[in-house]
Amino acid sequence: MGESQLASGTPTPTRGDRAPRGGSERGWRGRLTAESAIVLFAIPVIVLVGFAAYAIWHETATLDSVEESALAWPTIWQQIWEHVKLTFVSAFFVVVIAVPLGVLLTRGRARAAAPIVVGIANSGQAAPSVGLIVLFAMWIDFGFSTAVIALTLYAILPVLRNTIVGLQGVDPTLVEAGRGVGMSAASVLVRVELPLALPVIMAGVRTALVLLVGTATLATFINGGGLGATLQAGISLLRYSVIVSGAVLVALLALLIEWLGRVLELVSRPRGV
Repeated sequence: MGESQLASGTPTPTRGDRAPRGGSERGWRGRLTAESAIVLFAIPVIVLVGFAAYAIWHETATLDSVEESALAWPTIWQQIWEHVKLTFVSAFFVVVIAVPLGVLLTRGRARAAAPIVVGIANSGQAAPSVGLIVLFAMWIDFGFSTAVIALTLYAILPVLRNTIVGLQGVDPTLVEAGRGVGMSAASVLVRVELPLALPVIMAGVRTALVLLVGTATLATFINGGGLGATLQAGISLLRYSVIVSGAVLVALLALLIEWLGRVLELVSRPRGV
């Protein structure tokens, strides 16, 4: 300790006396951990409780022969499986098309076309979904494949837009640093830009999944399968128990798939982002 410090009487701060660094960062991490715990555990519990309540009602409710036929467990499980297939097959093609297209629209001269392509995708999503599905069925054919094509085109916008926004939001100095150490443009894209843009892209994928699971109920109008068949049967037969059952099952499935999208978003997030 120097003489000036002794004279002034100011004590030298020790390690324990110093203000902790990154307090706000630790607080943010704490909140993020709490949110992650809610996402990972609360939503599945809600879905399980909701489905258990539906199963108990299904076994104890007094149903007539028409309702029993429409709500038979083999029929319900088959429709749930068809709905899941519609959702995830369409989501697969959405990602396969939208992510490379979004990457292309952030490269070189193709950047000028990005607003035009996003505008076209916007106008496509603004169209009534049932009209789009029926038009494709009249143009191509009825069935599962046509429903997947229509759903893919309808849900492509969130992933395309988020891919473009995520890549445009990458710090240009990081890109220049990668090129400065001798990395090729492709290596910079794969090792720098895409990992940093991945959280934004995955948010778009989650949005597309929620959009798909809701819109897939309309596939029943072109014999595409799914839980929309239960809703249609309830409306056609004027059985409110069937309508409510279909709505509850779609809601629970949508909540579960939205949770899965959040989990994928958390898992794919690079460290430090």
